[in-house]
Amino acid sequence: MLGSRNIPVYCFMGDFGCGNGGWTLVMKTDGTKKTFNYSSSFWSDRQVYNLTGGKTGFDKQETKLPSYWETHFSKICLGMRDGSTTRFVVIRQSANSLYALIADGAYRAVSLGRNKWKSLVGPEGSLQPNCNKEGFNVVGTSSHSKARIGIIANNENDCLTCDSRIGFGAGGFHDDSNTCGNEARVSPDNGDKHIKAMGYILVQ
Repeated sequence: MLGSRNIPVYCFMGDFGCGNGGWTLVMKTDGTKKTFNYSSSFWSDRQVYNLTGGKTGFDKQETKLPSYWETHFSKICLGMRDGSTTRFVVIRQSANSLYALIADGAYRAVSLGRNKWKSLVGPEGSLQPNCNKEGFNVVGTSSHSKARIGIIANNENDCLTCDSRIGFGAGGFHDDSNTCGNEARVSPDNGDKHIKAMGYILVQ
């Protein structure tokens, strides 16, 4: 039960890559689709998207569940699936909900580190060397790389014109249609990348 409603949600038990315990699914995002682009209203509202996708596991169905605004947590599990491989990282972050961290658009920092973000993509992960701004609502300038959850990087020694990112709810240069995954241009450390991944967001 979430709030006053009985809502079927997919809970993952055991250690699938984020540690033991029960994990509550919040969202699944397809990097090839614009549904959860950075500018989508789904990040700032309390509207569900495709409830049935909350019961189908780590597949390619996008979903946004009431757990986005109704579930408090102390850890976030982030997963990216590229091809047949799904990789996970955990952010230790307490909040009343993911909505509380994202909906107002304010930047909130985390310190996962660029190598951890790159590990979501595996050996193909690539970022420029500078800036490395990470967390929630990560933006340099509005037209360049940005992510609702993730990291942005730049070839110049500032965060103004970032050309690379790894994240969820992404957008901006150089490909606004890459909404989840790794976009990297202009001298990144592992070559130019245009990886659109399936993203999974869970909380505990």
